[in-house]
Amino acid sequence: QVQLVESGGGLVQAGGSLRLSCAASGRTSSSYGMGWFRQAPGKERGFVAAISWNGGSTFYADSVKGRFTISRDNAKNAVYLQMNNMKPEDTAVYYCAVRRTVAAATKGAGYEYWGQGTQVTVSS
Repeated sequence: QVQLVESGGGLVQAGGSLRLSCAASGRTSSSYGMGWFRQAPGKERGFVAAISWNGGSTFYADSVKGRFTISRDNAKNAVYLQMNNMKPEDTAVYYCAVRRTVAAATKGAGYEYWGQGTQVTVSS
């Protein structure tokens, strides 16, 4: 089992920045792909960003390209999401996820473990 705990969410004004963190514990491995997803009220959970085991490959949803950056620190079993120039439409609960393969994935079905989520609210 892998446990994931997200942190760093909160309230920010449009144009502002937040940095989300996700700490993994349990049967962790540096050889796991990791990702961020989000779910806005009344919408399905959707892909935000993903990163391969060594950070060599990253993927982003079109809606966040150029504004969000995913990174990881395998020594700390952590993944991060730096969010800049935020927009009200970024308001959602953000979840981190882990998949037990080295590659990243853009679909939620490809991930075995999920955190509980952290709320991000962007005011206009």
